[in-house]
Amino acid sequence: MDRIVIKGYKSFKELDIELRNINVLIGSNGSGKSNFLSFFEFLNRLYEQKLQEYVALNSGVEKMLHKGSKITEEINAKIYFKQNAYSFDLKKGDDYFVFLNESIWYNKGGIYINKLKSEANIKSYSGMSRGDYIKKYLTDIKKYHFHDTGKNSPFTKDSNIRNDIYFLYEKGDNLAAYLWSIQDKHPIVYNRILRMIQSIAPYFSDFYFYPGASDTVRLQWQDKYSSTIYGPTDLSDGTLRFIALATLFLQPVLPGSIIIDEPELGLHPLAIQKLAGMIKSVAAKGTQVIIATQSTDLVSLFEPDDVITVNQNNGETTLQRLSSTDLSQWLEDYSLGDLWKQNIIKGGQPQ
Repeated sequence: MDRIVIKGYKSFKELDIELRNINVLIGSNGSGKSNFLSFFEFLNRLYEQKLQEYVALNSGVEKMLHKGSKITEEINAKIYFKQNAYSFDLKKGDDYFVFLNESIWYNKGGIYINKLKSEANIKSYSGMSRGDYIKKYLTDIKKYHFHDTGKNSPFTKDSNIRNDIYFLYEKGDNLAAYLWSIQDKHPIVYNRILRMIQSIAPYFSDFYFYPGASDTVRLQWQDKYSSTIYGPTDLSDGTLRFIALATLFLQPVLPGSIIIDEPELGLHPLAIQKLAGMIKSVAAKGTQVIIATQSTDLVSLFEPDDVITVNQNNGETTLQRLSSTDLSQWLEDYSLGDLWKQNIIKGGQPQ
């Protein structure tokens, strides 16, 4: 994705932002960082033809429209992929959205592929090759969320070694089966993931996979000092999240994009350094990373041009990318995180 234009979505009255391979969002609580990331979840559900279900399960049409339907009746968006683009215009119906139009673009020329339907048509569109190109990108747009590490979290669930091995699910439900598959088919990558985990948890020895009669596995592991088999609840919250992050960023076939909210949550400073290294590594390989963070330690590990400040004034969110040129003199003596804490960076602070 090279550029996104959004109008009328949640706290965004109008947004036009260019994206790089690394995009680190910073801002105060309630500034709109999560709203921006939720747009990609919205886009994924739209692509999968599950938009109405997603809207109904996420507070309904009114909460999706900027300041409600009395102020805004439509959501308009256009997502640019190099020379191609995908756009849609949604208008509020009685209790659901209706597509006023849905289009695919090449350079400046657009083709309508849908009108007056309640679900998108792009997934099933088979017209021109540009449609396949755009679908490839939209398929890869997923927002990951690894915050839940409790006794009933997705990480504690059984997953199937036949059905749940093709890609990592957004909440990590299939982490055990996905790691089992990597161990079986990509042992070099599996060992790389193990070493990354051991770099922040030296006691960790290996995972213990024992498929049952129903072809399911649980996330079990062993330490270096005993033969006891442990489960996910025997790991600290930060270690469990880091295992999911290491699997996501080091997996054998990287997705086109990785979108995640506050990946640093609960991580030790050393783990935050490792996380930044993994982000830079996948970005260098062509994967686009979009994250939101509250961590000055994490922000300090990136260049100003990687960072986007998020601000909200009078209920409207704006995004602004930092400039290395503007901050070059400050960065001779301070880290980027220091500048953020000291309110020297313009934007990203409570208003």
